[in-house]
Amino acid sequence: MAANLQQQRSINAQLRREMAIERMQVSEACALMMKYMLEHEEEDSLLSGFNGQKLNPFREKNSCSIL
Repeated sequence: MAANLQQQRSINAQLRREMAIERMQVSEACALMMKYMLEHEEEDSLLSGFNGQKLNPFREKNSCSIL
C-alpha cells in the first residue's frame, strides 16, 4: 500500500513538472527552426560541402606507402 502511494506521489510530481513547461504552437516552432536553418545554411557542411580537404574530418588519413 505504501509503495502504491509513493508511486502515485511520484506520478503527481512529474505531472506538475510537465504542467509548468512553457508550450508553443507547432507552426511557431517550425517557423523558428526554418529561420535558424536559413541563417546558418552557409555553415552546414551537408549543404555547402567542405571548404577544403583540411577541414574535412572524414577525409582519408595518409595511407601506408609500403604496399
